[in-house]
Amino acid sequence: MQSWNGIASLLVACIELLLLINVIIFSEKNKINKISMLIIFLLMLYQVLEFLICGLNFTGHEFTYFAFVDITFLPPFSLILILALFDLYEKWISSIFILSFGFIIFYALTINHFEILKCTAFYASYHYPLGDLYGTYFYIPILISIVILILKINLHESEQKTKLAKVLLFGNIFISLPVILSFILLIFHNHQLENIIESVMCKFALVYAICLSYFSLRYKTGTK
Repeated sequence: MQSWNGIASLLVACIELLLLINVIIFSEKNKINKISMLIIFLLMLYQVLEFLICGLNFTGHEFTYFAFVDITFLPPFSLILILALFDLYEKWISSIFILSFGFIIFYALTINHFEILKCTAFYASYHYPLGDLYGTYFYIPILISIVILILKINLHESEQKTKLAKVLLFGNIFISLPVILSFILLIFHNHQLENIIESVMCKFALVYAICLSYFSLRYKTGTK
């Protein structure tokens, strides 16, 4: 019997590849759009790696590790995109990557602890060290991004930027839905979503990739 494990990852990767190609061809090549393109690429790369893991049985520790290396850069780049959009970016913001590289180095030293617990057509379940700490690192930049977007939208400083901010806000809130549901389930001592949260979030992030694609096609240098 043919296994459909990882098929959703392959489908999402193909869609995100098309989005990325479209943005590369038709959007203005400014600094902010390049960050947006990079985020779409990272989202696509994770789906490719998950398909290799679940669909083609590349189940070695290193493939799971590479998947986590990939998504480790998503939250900081998403936050930097929003800070740059509103001219809030400061050099010290890049220090957030110290945590990123800290996790990458630590996980490289503990790579044998990365395990695939389960693969299905729609998600993968992982086991890895410092799961709670990594989750905190992962979710805080997303939460900060949402707060900044809400504040800037309420200020109505710029009509065009406000419209684009609403698109990014929708994308960030949408990818947060699995996290919110996971916390609700944990209140009732249900850990069903906890081990698959990264995989599920990255599926939800297809909507975020669409939002980023729309954003990049609309954003021009000097947008007010």
